[in-house]
Amino acid sequence: MAQLQRLVIALEQRINQQILLTDAQQHYLGRVLRLGNGDRFIAMDGQGSWLLSELEANLTQARIIESLSVQTELPFAVTLMAAMPKSSGFDEVVYQATELGVTAIIPLKSDRTLLNPSPQKVERWRRLTQEAAEQSERQVVPTILDPVDFATSLQLADTPHTYRYICVARGNPPHLLSCLQDIKIQLKTAQASTPQLPSVVIATGPEGGWTTAEVEKATAAGFQPVSLGCRILRAVTAPIVALSLVASVLE
Repeated sequence: MAQLQRLVIALEQRINQQILLTDAQQHYLGRVLRLGNGDRFIAMDGQGSWLLSELEANLTQARIIESLSVQTELPFAVTLMAAMPKSSGFDEVVYQATELGVTAIIPLKSDRTLLNPSPQKVERWRRLTQEAAEQSERQVVPTILDPVDFATSLQLADTPHTYRYICVARGNPPHLLSCLQDIKIQLKTAQASTPQLPSVVIATGPEGGWTTAEVEKATAAGFQPVSLGCRILRAVTAPIVALSLVASVLE
């Protein structure tokens, strides 16, 4: 099915075995991709389902032929809490984080964050998650929350069965890689007695790094300070490095 175009749809677009296509989707399928009645594509509902579908009714709707069995998601949920870099850097973070399998993204306003995004900017990030999910053959489209301050983000991450890490550039914390390998060992030994799969939260900082007070607050809230190596990474690089480690170790 790799040769078929993938298209994210909203749950309300599906009515029984039919998919009602929006004007934008009709334009994309018909004008951009040059598809016509009888051509097939894969509809992704963003919640885990892939639907082999066939265009009909002059591209205004599609008929669902069958549900496809696929597995492209990480074993459990991964949330990225990322301090927003200036300019358009967060676009890159959103797109690549989606490719790497993140489940949710929380844009942070840290003490050193300069960006104050408009609602239109946030909507752009949500569109980027759809595009990236289609491109990378995700089953789930990540959720992007509205930007929040650092204290609020710590409260949002305070959920049961969650491993929480804050990436820091200074000091002598353990490497994130070793912490993730420890999780893998723990999961193997506790698999039979743990009914609920855990989740992972990764927090990455802004240009200039976290303040000392922010790291202390995160640690008090149950976050483990971790290192991403001996080099100083940009605010748009650190999230991708961290999520790459998560995917490679835990997938």
